[in-house]
Amino acid sequence: MFTMEIVKGSGFIPGELLAKINSPADLKKFKESDLEQICSELRQYIIDLVSVKGGHFGASLGVVELTVALHYIFNTPYDQLVWDVGHQAYGHKILTGRRDVFHTNRIYKGISGFPKRSESEYDTFGVGHSSTSIGAALGMAVASKYQKLKDKQHIAVIGDGSMTAGMAFEALNHAGVENANLLVVLNDNCMSIDPNVGALREYLTDITTSHTYNKAKDKVWELLGKISKFGPNAQEIASKVENAVKTSLLKQSNLFESLKFRYFGPIDGHDVVRLTKVLADLKDIPGPKLLHVLTKKGKGFKFSEEGNETVWHAPGLFNKDTGEIIKVVPKNPQPPKYQDVFGHTIVELAEKNPKIMGVTPAMPTGCSLNIMMKAMPDRAFDVGIAEQHAVTFSAGLATQGMVPFCNIYSSFMQRAYDQVLHDVALQNLKVILCLDRGGLAGADGPTHHGAFDIAYFRCVPNMIVSAPMNEEELRNLMYTAQLEETKGVFSIRYPRGNGVMVDWKTPFQKIEIGKGRKIKDGEKVAILSIGHPGNLVTKAIEELQQEGINPAHYDMRFAKPIDEALLHEVFSKYDKVITVEDGCIMGGMGSAVLEFMADNQYQAKVIRLGIPDKWIEHGEQAELYEECGFSAKQIAKATLNVLMEKTIHKNAVNL
Repeated sequence: MFTMEIVKGSGFIPGELLAKINSPADLKKFKESDLEQICSELRQYIIDLVSVKGGHFGASLGVVELTVALHYIFNTPYDQLVWDVGHQAYGHKILTGRRDVFHTNRIYKGISGFPKRSESEYDTFGVGHSSTSIGAALGMAVASKYQKLKDKQHIAVIGDGSMTAGMAFEALNHAGVENANLLVVLNDNCMSIDPNVGALREYLTDITTSHTYNKAKDKVWELLGKISKFGPNAQEIASKVENAVKTSLLKQSNLFESLKFRYFGPIDGHDVVRLTKVLADLKDIPGPKLLHVLTKKGKGFKFSEEGNETVWHAPGLFNKDTGEIIKVVPKNPQPPKYQDVFGHTIVELAEKNPKIMGVTPAMPTGCSLNIMMKAMPDRAFDVGIAEQHAVTFSAGLATQGMVPFCNIYSSFMQRAYDQVLHDVALQNLKVILCLDRGGLAGADGPTHHGAFDIAYFRCVPNMIVSAPMNEEELRNLMYTAQLEETKGVFSIRYPRGNGVMVDWKTPFQKIEIGKGRKIKDGEKVAILSIGHPGNLVTKAIEELQQEGINPAHYDMRFAKPIDEALLHEVFSKYDKVITVEDGCIMGGMGSAVLEFMADNQYQAKVIRLGIPDKWIEHGEQAELYEECGFSAKQIAKATLNVLMEKTIHKNAVNL
C-alpha cells in the first residue's frame, strides 16, 4: 500500500459526498440515487487538480461514471479490476484511498500517473503500455478458476484504441476457450491519444449506429433484467440471453461471438444508474463476456467536449473556467522540440526523395509525424497501437524500394524487438527507426523511460545505432540514413523535450557512419558522451574550467559501429575516461568503450555514467538526471573524483 506522507494544505477540497469516500467500501454505503452527484463531484475534483497540476485529462473524465459503477458493484480489491494503459484511472485512484495525495500525481516522489501494484492493492496490474489488460485479467481469472474461487470476478477495462493491438486479440482468442470468469469492458470513445484508425473503428461505428441492432438489443436487456442473483436458473437465463444475441442482433456482433464471448451493448457509458444495473446482471453470467460501453473523452468539461480531443488528452496547465491552456511565452526565441525537428525534417527530405514514407503506431501527434500526414497523406501512415505491425509493415515497404522512417517511442519499440531482428535486420532491409523519448522521459515514469534501446540494439547484426547531440545532428543523421548508399537498419534516438539550437534548420550534411567528433581537446581526463547528454557535459566542463580543470570532450554519435580511431586517440592520450549516456549503463555505449579497451589491451580508469541497474521512478527530467548521476553537476563531480583518484561507485548514483 502507498504510504507517502500527505502534504497538508494542498488547497483541493472534494465535494460533500466525495469527501466521505476513502475506499470503495465507503462508496457502497451510498444509495443508487446518490451516484450521479458522486460522479459530478469526482469529475470536478479531477478538473480542479489537473488544471493546476497537469497530467492526463480527457481519458479519466470519460470514464467517471464507469469507474463509480465498477467500484459500486464489484467487491474490489477481492474482485480484480484491471485498467488498460492507465490514462483513464485517475478516478479509480481517487476512490481507492489516494484522494488526499492525488495532488502529488506524476510529481517527483509523488504517486504514479499509472496504476502500480506497489502503490495500492486496488492496482491489480501495472499498466503503462496499452493492450495488456485482457491478457492479465485472463491470467487472474484462470488462477481463480484453478483455486475454485467461483465468486471472484475479473474485469478488464480497455479502450477501443488499445483494441487495435495484437495482444488484445491474442487474449480474446485465448479467453474464449478457457471459460474463465472474465468481463471485458470495451470503452469505446473513438480515440486513443489521436483519433482511432483502421477497420475496427469502422466496425464498432457500424454497431453503434445500427437502428436494427439498437432495437434488437432491448430484448437482450429485458432478459438480463430477470437475473437477480447467481442461482440454479442463472445458466438457463444466460443461455437465453446468448441465443437472443445470436438470433436477434446484426452480423456485426459476430466478431466477438466468434471468439466465444457473450457480447452485450452498446450502452451509454455516462448513465451511471444504468451501468450499475447492467454490471450487476453481468456478474451473474459465468464465462467470458464483453460489455460495449460508449463514452465521450473529456466528458463534462465543455472545452474538451467542444474542442480538439487530442489537445485535451494531456493539455498541461489550463484555466478551468475559460479553457485557456496556460503557456509560458519566453521573451527570447527557444529551441524546438526534437520531435518537431523530426516532423519538419522528414517532410523536407521527402520532398526531395519520393521513396521516403513515414510510419507510426498511433503517435502521430506525439512524434510529429502528423506534419507529414497533413502535407503528404498518401506517404504517411498511422497504423494504430500496433508496434510490431509498424516495424514489419515498414520492412514490407523496404522490400519494394521504399525508404520507411518508422517512428516509435523508445520504450514502445521494446514491443517490436523481434520484428526488428527477424523482419528487418536479418534480411538487411533499409528501415530507419526514429526512437523518440530516448532516455529518461520524465513524469510518465519507468513505463515510458527509454532506457534500453542502445543496449538492445547494439547487439543486433546489421544495425547502426546513433544518437544526435543537437537538432542539427538529428537532421544530418536523418539525411545520411536515407541516402541510397546507406544500407541496412539505422536507428536514431533522441529525447523528449527541447533541443539546444534556436537556428536549427541548417543545410544537410552527410555524416560518416561510425564517425564521432572531438568537441574539445583537454588534459588528464576525457569525457565521452553520446546524444543529448553531451550538452550536459559541455555545461559541466564550463564549470570545471572555472576551477582550472580542462577535460577533453568527445561526441561519439554512434554506439555501433563505434569510432575505433577516435577511441585509439582517447586511450593513447588519457588514462582517465568518463562515459556519459541517457541510457542503461549495462550494455550501453560505456560498455562498448570498455569492450574496445579490453580488446585492444589498453589500461585506463573508466567511469560510466548513465541510468543505473534499477527502475527509475517519475519526475522532471532534470531531477532524474541528478538522481542517476549524469546532470551537469554530477558529471563535474565525477570528473573531480576521478582526478583525485577516489573510489567511484560503478553506478555513479552515490557520488
